[in-house]
Amino acid sequence: MRRHVAAAFVAAAIAAPVLAQQQEPFEPEGYRTDNYRAPVPATLAGARVLTTAEAEAIWRTKTGAFIDVMPRPPKPKNLPAGTVWREAPRKNIPGSIWLPDTGYGALPPAMDDYFRDGLARASRGDQAALLVIYCLADCWMSWNAAKHALADGYSNVAWYPDGTDGWEHAKLPTEAAQSEPRPEQ
Repeated sequence: MRRHVAAAFVAAAIAAPVLAQQQEPFEPEGYRTDNYRAPVPATLAGARVLTTAEAEAIWRTKTGAFIDVMPRPPKPKNLPAGTVWREAPRKNIPGSIWLPDTGYGALPPAMDDYFRDGLARASRGDQAALLVIYCLADCWMSWNAAKHALADGYSNVAWYPDGTDGWEHAKLPTEAAQSEPRPEQ
């Protein structure tokens, strides 16, 4: 009996890494269009994936434009008339351009134009300029936005998957974010 139990533990130990690899998020061919707060892949074809230390080095040397794509919190539905609603403040990496709601898998034409205009301003019209795109950890919004930037012809895209969560965990500074003016939907 003990040999059977020991054999079962050995088999489980051998199978565990294989199961972990199968469960790890894979890079889809298209965009992620639901369940945006979930583990993200380790890669993004065509983009450089940054650690917090690498993102910090780019930020300190001012060699890239940082773009935050964290969505705006939606106004709660069915608020009683006259209720004052204030969205929670967003803190991002200092000097970032905040383009909220641009990380969805499918963007309406007005939001797609807003995103493209924001990238053009951030890059000063240079499609080879380094763009560092981020949101939060385990958020597909930044993955999608970086993929959109690549599809729009930007050739020097970096994706920072740990986003402000990783930045704050490293005790790096943040500042109150002000979003770029955007079209009404």
